[in-house]
Amino acid sequence: MSSPLISVIIAVYNTDQYISQAVDSVLAQSWENIELIIVNDGSTDNTQKELDKYLGDERVRVLSTCNNGQPKAKNIGIKNSRGQFIGFCDADDFWLPRKLEQQMSAFVNPLIGVVYSDVFHIDEAGNDIYIEKTQTCKSGKITDSLIIKNYIPFGTALVRRECFETSGLFDESLPMGIDWDLWLRYSMDWEFYYLPEKTYVYRVWGGQMSSNFRGRYEYALRILKKFIETYPNAVPPSVQNRAWSDMYVSRGMSVASSDKSFFEPLKDLLAGLRHDWTYKSAWKSMAKLLLRRV
Repeated sequence: MSSPLISVIIAVYNTDQYISQAVDSVLAQSWENIELIIVNDGSTDNTQKELDKYLGDERVRVLSTCNNGQPKAKNIGIKNSRGQFIGFCDADDFWLPRKLEQQMSAFVNPLIGVVYSDVFHIDEAGNDIYIEKTQTCKSGKITDSLIIKNYIPFGTALVRRECFETSGLFDESLPMGIDWDLWLRYSMDWEFYYLPEKTYVYRVWGGQMSSNFRGRYEYALRILKKFIETYPNAVPPSVQNRAWSDMYVSRGMSVASSDKSFFEPLKDLLAGLRHDWTYKSAWKSMAKLLLRRV
């Protein structure tokens, strides 16, 4: 493969304390043919001041918008990009230097639309933290497993431009879960490739939108419903039922862990079992909840 242009998009809102590290990590890539499009989505802190440091770099373009939210900001970046491949780095995370170089070789296969990999986790101060990986990552046609759990770390994904052109952009009606919605749609037309290397550093801190677990599950349920209604024959009914069951069980145990409540998670676990009474994880979660009640 030659060295096609890769467009990298960073959508940023009020992340002045981390944005420079994200930008520097992209510009330090061993893959040299890149353009970086930064969409400053109405930041009110010193983000723009941090971005002004890069105005002399011809690889960097900064677009300023009103505070329209992440999906629209990312779509603006895509529409203004020129690359044959497109990657994303969140403003509070950063890439490792050989990320793009390591991933690009997989695109020799024209059926592959998305290449993704593993992540390191750090805390707010930059210290390494361990988060157990509970889902097996897969390559090829992955709809059957992806509908049950979104196991693709968003910032690791490198996407063929044709995916956006044929299967659509981010759904701007979704403030959360936009990546899972995107991957599910792309999985209908494209194969995915999992690179078992850590190429991305994900920062766990209080300012993340993903820390709002109630909102996360609210929109995840909406995404699952939308996908099944749009593609009713994408996966067998048994897989659909397992997806619904896992969603309710996961939400119930998140509520139980966070709020130390009983009846609300119990309702979700029962809903999960109604969808798939053979789901072992649902029964294990039920036992765990009941034992805590004793």
